[in-house]
Amino acid sequence: MPLKINRKPKETSQSLIRRFSKSVRQSGILLQARKSLYRERPLSEQAKKRKALRREELKKKYEQLEKLGKI
Repeated sequence: MPLKINRKPKETSQSLIRRFSKSVRQSGILLQARKSLYRERPLSEQAKKRKALRREELKKKYEQLEKLGKI
């Protein structure tokens, strides 16, 4: 989806840049580019399991500290 902005007669360069910036923001091109640039890769099954085990371990540790009154 190309974006084309033509300079109007007697338009200053600053107002042209302002108009261009506004049209880029409204079109959503920048958001799409950022989404593709910073996308999250899906985790492997092994990584999901490790993450779940670590979460359970931390949960148990937190509960133990809470019972001891250290939290």
